[in-house]
Amino acid sequence: MTRTTTGNGTVARLAPAPVPEQGGRSGKGLSLSDLRNLVKAGAIDTVLLAVPDLQGRLKGKRYDANHFLKRVAHDGTEVCAYVLATDVDMSPADGFALTSWETGYQDLSVQPALSTLYVVPWLPRTVAVLGDAVHHDGTLIDIAPRQILHQQLTRLSRHGLHPKVGIETEFVLYKGTYADAEQAGYQGLRPLTTENLDYALDHDPVSDRYLRRLQRALAGAGMPVEAIKTESGPGQVEVTFPYGGALTACDRHPLFKHAVRTLGSRAGLAPTFMAAPETGRANGLHLHVSLWSKAISQLHEPGSEHELSQVGQHAIAGLLAGLPELGPFYAPSVNSYKRFTPGSFAPTTFTWGRDNRTCAVRVVGSGEGLHLEIRVPGADANPYLALSAVLAAMDHGLERKLALGPEATGNAYRASGTEAPVPSTLGLSLTAFQNSALAQQAFGTEVVEHYARLARLELAHDERLVTDAERQRWLARA
Repeated sequence: MTRTTTGNGTVARLAPAPVPEQGGRSGKGLSLSDLRNLVKAGAIDTVLLAVPDLQGRLKGKRYDANHFLKRVAHDGTEVCAYVLATDVDMSPADGFALTSWETGYQDLSVQPALSTLYVVPWLPRTVAVLGDAVHHDGTLIDIAPRQILHQQLTRLSRHGLHPKVGIETEFVLYKGTYADAEQAGYQGLRPLTTENLDYALDHDPVSDRYLRRLQRALAGAGMPVEAIKTESGPGQVEVTFPYGGALTACDRHPLFKHAVRTLGSRAGLAPTFMAAPETGRANGLHLHVSLWSKAISQLHEPGSEHELSQVGQHAIAGLLAGLPELGPFYAPSVNSYKRFTPGSFAPTTFTWGRDNRTCAVRVVGSGEGLHLEIRVPGADANPYLALSAVLAAMDHGLERKLALGPEATGNAYRASGTEAPVPSTLGLSLTAFQNSALAQQAFGTEVVEHYARLARLELAHDERLVTDAERQRWLARA
């Protein structure tokens, strides 16, 4: 955050300078001048100003477009600080340093990041813009997910490196609306399709219409997909986005999920990004990451299409060593850990392999296309935090020049037992996170304590809850 003093002595807050993204632009290219012209022509009348919250959702306010241009675009706005200090239910909770009952739940400031202006075609005459959360003195709020990623990009730049990132996300479509599901007690949910449609190209009319609308809406927002495919799970869909800058990839993801849900509601469907929406079902958020110095890929050995460079080896070694300690950033809920089961295509140990989908880190491609697919995060992960964990772990490996062990060949679910296991519960993950020297060094005490508190809220909610599964198992037997 840059500050300057005006002629009358008051302090004016200016937007933080963005981290340079050699891998791609930070948006479609809609400028403030473009927005003014669209508003003047009557094509736009609403602006959504949103802060990505701890869960990676868009939280903010709808503004009349003219008011946004006159009052908000440069001066920012205020929101209650609890949008960055609450659980998934938006329940006020003590224990966060940012805000609490003791502090009166004060406001924080939101400064529009004007490089993130997007038309959102799934809403009439509307654009969206992301905002950076700042204290009233103009300093950025360190625990905000977008700022956490900014910091990790800056740390990685110490090595003269920047990442390119592509996100691949899975979700499940259920028949009926969210209101229908709630009224039914979330029982008897019916997937849109019932058969294995992995790689299928003969979709039913309802699926085809929904996927076409989603693809057109994302393209109209300047977020064209690389591919959409139906998956093996009933009602499951996978969307893959092209490579680009790291911040851009994460900025677009909350808007993508907003489009998925909005279009689903209009089609009488209830999409879910739960990591494990049903027993034996798994939705992943796979991060495809490569490292670059200027315009030169750094993962492969010069002169070799497939051999990993020292940078590549250190980065993978860092992932295997660091990710076991950073679980709350890529697996934030109790449900997240029900995805990590053998044969689910989600990893159970921290292994690496070449084109091996049973590993946590899959090395794919060749030459400048060589990249790492990190398969640990679930679809419920906040992409800013999941990618921050990945970059922090890579930085750990690069900084310490960690040696890379042998790759896993064959079925990594039958690993030797010497590999670190993926944490099996949020409780185990939280303990590792709180005790992690890496987490403290990479993110700082304030961030670690904030997200540890969030994990404890999730655990406390689960511990109090009597489930249908418990009744089914024990009602007649206890």
